[in-house]
Formats: sequence, structure tokens, C-alpha cells
Amino acid sequence: MHRPPTSTGSPSRRAPAEAIRRAGRAAGLAAGFAALLAALAPLASAAGPSLLPADRAFRLSARALDAQTLEIRFNVADGYYLYRDKLRFRVEPDSAGSGTPTLPPGKVIEDEFFGRVATYRGLVVIRLPLAAGAPGQSVTLVADSQGCADAGVCYPPQLQRLTLPLPAAGAGPTVPVEAGPPAKPYFN
Repeated sequence: MHRPPTSTGSPSRRAPAEAIRRAGRAAGLAAGFAALLAALAPLASAAGPSLLPADRAFRLSARALDAQTLEIRFNVADGYYLYRDKLRFRVEPDSAGSGTPTLPPGKVIEDEFFGRVATYRGLVVIRLPLAAGAPGQSVTLVADSQGCADAGVCYPPQLQRLTLPLPAAGAGPTVPVEAGPPAKPYFN
């Protein structure tokens, strides 16, 4: 014998109340999560410092004072420093030959990476003598440098090249030439 399905009556009053409770709990969790994210946002931006690219943190420019002397300048951004003993210069073609650069003394610090070292901040002016620069000739300055940010991040060594015209005999210094991004990073 087959019986038609019968109604069990009206739906339980508990079902809508339970659904409301669940929705309230979910809304509360979402609000709590949003509040947590809002509270942590300032910490996230403070934790990751925004660092400048190396060519902007340590701006390199140079000019020829005469056919026998280059003036090299590093303009070190606030919050950054260069290592004195990591600076190296050479001139191409080799026939122009470079002498020993005249480096300012720098400020000696106790560095967490390299120990006791001399560093530069702000504007650094260096003179580099040329052994056989000829008036009107162009030379390429090859500069190696390394520096760090006060935030505790050190940059890999940088290699930059600048092509400079040497002034004609009796002419004044040339216009400074500014370096662009490093030609070839050591680590990549």
C-alpha cells in the first residue's frame, strides 16, 4: 500500500534563529579580521624600508679639470654611506694612465659587516691624476664603489663608466658628466 507523503508540519522556528546566529558570527569574525589588518598596516610599512636604487643613493659624476686631472664626485643620499676602501678608479684607454686618487679621510665607524672602516656621507670630492692625458682626447672613467643604507642593507659592489672629454690646452674645466645606472652589476 502506497501512502502519499504527509507534511511534518511547519518548519522549525529554530532554523531561522540559527541562520541569524551564524550570519552574526561570520560578520563578527569579518569585522575582527578587518580591525586586525587595520592595526597591522602601519607595522607592515615600517618593517620594509623603501630603498633607493644604487645609482640614486650614490650619484656619481665627474669632470676634467684639465688634461691631467679628473674630479670625481659622489653625492651620497641622506641615510646612506660609501666605504672609502671599496672605491677603485681606472681610466681607459690605458695609454691615458691614472695615478693614485686623492681621497678625503672619511669618518671611521664600527661597521657590522666590515669592522672598523672609513665611510663617506654627503658630497665626496676625489681628484684622480692622469699620467698621459692629451688635450682634446676623451677618456672613460671606470669607477668601482660599494655602500650601505642606514636601514642595515648593503648594496653589492657597483661598476660605473663615464666618458669624459679632456679640455683643450688653455681651456677651463669641462662640464660634469653624470653616471646612469651601473653598467653591469656584480651579482644578478
